[in-house]
Amino acid sequence: MSVPVEHVNTAAFPLVAAERLQVALKDHDVTAEVHDGYGLALVSVWVGLVVWCDGLWFWWRVGWNERSKSVMYARHPATDPARAARRVAFQYADLRARRARPEVTSGAAPVQPDGSAS
Repeated sequence: MSVPVEHVNTAAFPLVAAERLQVALKDHDVTAEVHDGYGLALVSVWVGLVVWCDGLWFWWRVGWNERSKSVMYARHPATDPARAARRVAFQYADLRARRARPEVTSGAAPVQPDGSAS
């Protein structure tokens, strides 16, 4: 006997899928936090890398299209969290590699804790 569609609690689907992605990301040594509400779930991975989930799809920002002045997104079916995790892990590694700490230029005065230059 099957459950009628109108009796299925679809509100839980985004959270369940996001939690599966979180577990799959651990296989790539990527830790993430899951948050849910308003029919969506978010997997917070890194600064600038948040994966959204509506229960059907995962999607995340992958760049900026200068020509059209719009954000570019990648998406992946929520039914395949293992492969989505692999793609997100590649994006995570790329973001970490590009986020190098700025170097202090020679001759720059050190800044004191009160914000003044010495």
